[in-house]
Amino acid sequence: MSVTIDDELWSAVGDPTRRRMLDLLLSGGGGTATTLSEQLPVTRQAVAKHLGVLHRVGLVHVTPSGRERLYEVDEAQLARAVAQLSSVGASWDARLHRIKRIAEAIQRSQEG
Repeated sequence: MSVTIDDELWSAVGDPTRRRMLDLLLSGGGGTATTLSEQLPVTRQAVAKHLGVLHRVGLVHVTPSGRERLYEVDEAQLARAVAQLSSVGASWDARLHRIKRIAEAIQRSQEG
């Protein structure tokens, strides 16, 4: 399976606060900057900036809700991110396996 790596998407999910926000949005069925800031050790303004990053890469979509904006996870884009992570993980597993085989061959040649 060949998956194109999206650096902006990776950068967005690379931040632990944004990953925690995605978890909260998934478990709560959505949320606002205010409701998320109540559950995170950052200000509402910081939450809003993080949500902006997630929105820019398509991981969340926004619906106006009175004076607030309701954010929900875009599950198709999240699935795309998971596919990218899986693809890179499989690639690194293969590389590490090759390195292990080379190291074992070197060790055998030094012992013999």
